[in-house]
Amino acid sequence: MTEDTRVAPEPAPLDPNLERSRGADFVETLFKFQSLFGLVLVFIAAVVFSPSKNGELVFVDSGNLFNVVRSISEIGILAVGMTLVILIGGIDLSVGSVLGLASVGAAMLLVENDFSAFTAVLIVLVIGLAFGLLQGVAIAKFGIQAFIVTLAGMQIARGLARIWSGGQGISITYGDAPGQAPVVFSLLGERTFNGLVPIPALIFIVVAALAIALLRMSAFSRHVYAIGGNEKAARLSGVPVTRVKIIVFGICGLLAALAGIVHAGQLNFGGPNDGSMYELDAIAAVVIGGTSLMGGRGSVVGTVAGALLVGVLRNILALNNIDSNIQLLIIGLVIVLAAGLQRLRPASAGS
Repeated sequence: MTEDTRVAPEPAPLDPNLERSRGADFVETLFKFQSLFGLVLVFIAAVVFSPSKNGELVFVDSGNLFNVVRSISEIGILAVGMTLVILIGGIDLSVGSVLGLASVGAAMLLVENDFSAFTAVLIVLVIGLAFGLLQGVAIAKFGIQAFIVTLAGMQIARGLARIWSGGQGISITYGDAPGQAPVVFSLLGERTFNGLVPIPALIFIVVAALAIALLRMSAFSRHVYAIGGNEKAARLSGVPVTRVKIIVFGICGLLAALAGIVHAGQLNFGGPNDGSMYELDAIAAVVIGGTSLMGGRGSVVGTVAGALLVGVLRNILALNNIDSNIQLLIIGLVIVLAAGLQRLRPASAGS
């Protein structure tokens, strides 16, 4: 019998372009879902370092977890609107002051003017929407930088809140007598689903879900990303840049007003100084969520994860009685880290 001398064919060489493509896809995935990965890591760390009570981990208690969502609900609502603004390459520094204006407006209309809850909420939402639209007009129509317009808007909204309230905070009490708010408004401070889910957390979840659907299933979302990616090219492609910008700032103002209503309902109080520095927390949630401050890249899903990450971090630090100044330091470092990661993000990484 003759020996078989056939030689097995050599394996085909790996395509270096294919390898580079796979590596690029992996890097893109890391950056696209950086906030989700970060949230998972922080959540695991929170479980590991959670204090115990009666043999149970305090952090993973359902009541505590829902309190985390409740605690970030106002910032989360602001951050959803801020995400849209940053996606078009803008910024809105007025959202905290609009929240304060809305909380004052809700309290005044309910307590001082005896409006129904529905009417008061509707009026405040319209005020927030109008404020945002006016800022959008100044930015899109007259070409004034968003930073300058919204910085001025921050001062204007705060001044209006102080004028409306006479510089005083307004306590909200409930009942049928004059000077008392309708009892239905107090639901904003309650819980549903057998006393488990806070109403503000539910409102935040609904707002985020609607925004996610808007950015995934509408032509409007394509216009938003196009403007953020290259405004000049978007305009030449027929995108109604001016209209989209005005709408985006209008939505941001509307959501800021909604956050103010939630704020007043949770605290049973409306004050002209409410919402101070909230705009920075909202921007932080957006940045941690992976949205590029240059515009054109990012998602509401990332922003929600970013807001939750900050909420979980603050919660576990508080549960371990970490000094509040150290908490600020740690959260600041997280924001810097998230911004630094965005600097390393490849230009080809998708939104």
